[in-house]
Amino acid sequence: MQRIARTSLAIILSLAVAILTAWTGFAIWYRLPAPELGRVVACALFILFGIGTVIALFSRFRFRAFVLFLAAFAVVLVWWSTIKPLGDADWAPDVARQVTGTRDGNLLTLKDVRDFEWRSDTDFTERWTTRTYDLSTVQTADLFMSYWAGPEMAHVIMSFGFSGGEYLAWSIEVRRRVGGEFSPIADLFKSNPLVIIAADERDVVGVRSNVRGEDVQIYRLKAAPDAARALLLEYVSDANALSTKPAFYNSITTNCTTTIVKMMRAVGDAVPLDWRLIVNGYLPEYAYDRGALDTRLPLSTLRELAHIDDRARKSGLSPDFSRLIRVGVPSPRLGY
Repeated sequence: MQRIARTSLAIILSLAVAILTAWTGFAIWYRLPAPELGRVVACALFILFGIGTVIALFSRFRFRAFVLFLAAFAVVLVWWSTIKPLGDADWAPDVARQVTGTRDGNLLTLKDVRDFEWRSDTDFTERWTTRTYDLSTVQTADLFMSYWAGPEMAHVIMSFGFSGGEYLAWSIEVRRRVGGEFSPIADLFKSNPLVIIAADERDVVGVRSNVRGEDVQIYRLKAAPDAARALLLEYVSDANALSTKPAFYNSITTNCTTTIVKMMRAVGDAVPLDWRLIVNGYLPEYAYDRGALDTRLPLSTLRELAHIDDRARKSGLSPDFSRLIRVGVPSPRLGY
């Protein structure tokens, strides 16, 4: 029995060592401030150390080997804690500015609202504006899903509608440097900061539907005006916090999908853990199951009507973009 217990313990500890070794290898590769050769050598040495620890776990030196491994990993964690996100860098133009807001009663003034004119992904006219919104006129909240990697993964955008027909979209994105690219693996390891973009829909939605050719869908939410207003102010609060204290984007824990938690709270619902909060391409199903969408219609019908691509391309990113992409899309609050 003792032998079985020792073997079982060794197997459990080996799995832990393997996981920590893999994480450390990625951390060293992506974040060690050294040339590529130095990172390769450092990764290889730690992996060999991990393999040696696993072998030792099945010998009489198991406890000493495990303690030594934990000590080495603790050193890695101390180094990891010293890595902080940059506040200033040569950012890509579309994520160069962090929106901020101030409130005076019902008047919300936002600085650095993006209003780019896109001709291609590399050809665009930059515009950053300051705008004032009357919070008492907030009417609706809509969910955009932009599918860029098949049906499993999408970028999530929330948009708020005002009584005058104006819409303001919010997008949580990776703050890339010039020439940088989005990498879901790299961004698990403190590669890029987070940025919150407030923009016109014809900018932040239109660039995805009309320029990048992504499958963009819109879902109108059952959010009452008070709830939509509260969610909008949460975005402003988070944006203001980021402007003074940068935070890292994380592909799992701090990304565009975490806004869904706020969205569900805004419609008065708790947010139970669900795999669809990670595999976010299925968020419409999750929202439908939680009663946040128009349940008068089957989800399959909502999905069919949600695709905006044809209407978006016909609009040509015109000033009437927001109205045209909503033609025929059911709204649980507006009754059609």
